[in-house]
Amino acid sequence: MQAVLERVFRESGVPEEMLMDHGTPWFNTQGRLGWSQFTVWLMDQDVSLRFSGYQHPQTQGKVERFHRSLTAALLRRGTPPDRERQVWLNAFRQEYNCVRPHEALQMKTPHQVWYQSPRPFRESAPGWEYPAGSEVKEVDRNGKFRLNCHRHYITKALAGREVGLLEVEHRILVFYRRTLICELDPLQPRSTRIDQPATPAGRV
Repeated sequence: MQAVLERVFRESGVPEEMLMDHGTPWFNTQGRLGWSQFTVWLMDQDVSLRFSGYQHPQTQGKVERFHRSLTAALLRRGTPPDRERQVWLNAFRQEYNCVRPHEALQMKTPHQVWYQSPRPFRESAPGWEYPAGSEVKEVDRNGKFRLNCHRHYITKALAGREVGLLEVEHRILVFYRRTLICELDPLQPRSTRIDQPATPAGRV
């Protein structure tokens, strides 16, 4: 998956944000906060990650609608033989993106409204500066950092990286680069996962 996205990012630029569900490889169900090495790689590309609600496919309605159109086309036209499947899929993609108008796009095609991202792909993660007023902490090899005499576990996926802590209304919001990853109780050694993260005003 990472190799595929590297190719796409090189060709089309890096998006500002990505919306995804809680399945692999986006989400590690074995990790307390769910981050995987793959999602950290995306955040290192300065992509803000936004996860859909659990068991709420409506959040990704456009993906579900594409699957519906693909299934309808297969039922109407018949499933192609294995040797012709990729040719059939390429033709359907061309039709879906460049020929068929979409009501959600005011009867335009996706090709008419798509534009390349001006943000280039970078082989290594660029530097990052957290907003003024943030306290910067390094995550240790066990996925923890110390705050107010408590050691808070975040995720081992961020070991060796710096997170930014921002106090807002007696809460500590923990960011990794552009992505809000959890909320802390400053007096207790626990954290709360954020399923719909906001984005701070950081800069490279």
